[in-house]
Amino acid sequence: MEKVAELLEKCLCERLSRGIISNKRRSGVSNKIVVRPFWESGLLFQVEEYRNSQVFHRNYKKAEIRQYILTLLSDSYKQLDLLMEDCQYSVLVNKKGKSNIKRKEQDGFRQIDLGHNRKKEYILPSGEKIPFLVELGVQTESGKIIDKKQKKFRQINRFLEFIRDILPELPDDRRITIVDFGCGKSYLTFAIYHYLRIIKGYDIRMTGLDLKKEVIEHCQRLAGKFGYTELTFLQGDIASYDGAGQVDMVVTLHACDTATDFALEKAVKWGAKVILSVPCCQHELNRQFTGSLLEPVLKYGILKERMAALITDGLRAELLEQMGYEVQILEFIDMEHTPKNLLIRAVYRNRHQCQTDSYDKLCDSMNLHGTLERLLRNN
Repeated sequence: MEKVAELLEKCLCERLSRGIISNKRRSGVSNKIVVRPFWESGLLFQVEEYRNSQVFHRNYKKAEIRQYILTLLSDSYKQLDLLMEDCQYSVLVNKKGKSNIKRKEQDGFRQIDLGHNRKKEYILPSGEKIPFLVELGVQTESGKIIDKKQKKFRQINRFLEFIRDILPELPDDRRITIVDFGCGKSYLTFAIYHYLRIIKGYDIRMTGLDLKKEVIEHCQRLAGKFGYTELTFLQGDIASYDGAGQVDMVVTLHACDTATDFALEKAVKWGAKVILSVPCCQHELNRQFTGSLLEPVLKYGILKERMAALITDGLRAELLEQMGYEVQILEFIDMEHTPKNLLIRAVYRNRHQCQTDSYDKLCDSMNLHGTLERLLRNN
């Protein structure tokens, strides 16, 4: 560990962007610990650690943080990554305490802000080259966000914020299985994988599913190019997909019309702990509106379309609550970017809601009975 101690002595300074301690040796410890420098009457280091559903912060002086990291690598973790302003060091320590240190040059310079109350940072830092963002046309080779892709970059980071919020709900003692239905070009699929496995150090297995063969083949090639060995893309229909026995998290972004319902039904069937769904094209209930007291309003097509979309997602949320989920409907991104901006976030709590009278009364009064209701109640 002498070489690691020497490396820490050199890198624990103002040029450090962040240190990441990951790849745990044993259960009962956090998946990852993050160290960041800040300046407050001298150089200090803040440690961020997730335990259960809480985040803990502690501050250390240089000598203290150096010993803290060495102790963790000796006992609880195998890996340390030090992201400097111009390079990155990766350290792997085996059971016998032997270390392997690699240095990788950084294109450009990371901006280091030592203010204790820093401005909110993106989860995927702007200015830091990320291979999948370059390949998908969001970044240049130097790591700069392309002007026309600024909204896409913010959208990706916003979605990762929703992922970050539910991390305490995911298991930390085994591999996490994730399915992304209707992955399309897979901006978010790659982002989720990169965030959870590369940045956070989680042991995950992820599958992206889409109908388009060319898109799937392209995404699979990119996954191989990036070395994302636990990310697989498959061609197929959501309704007929049956390629998993247990899934921890289901993601579905803009699965059209009833495809969202089939994705939600799969998630419930698998007992997924977390569901993140951004629906779109909610046509099914729009076609069912008949004889309603709202007819004077529904005769205006655009109002009928919007009300049908809102009611569709409200009923989906209610059905998930009946299945034991705690559900929130959140704004995904600004309305100016797309009107399809609502996200259904559901976390399984095993709190089955027995009262279904109000749901049935609403549906019967407006003659609305959707696919998700049929799928869940007929199983």
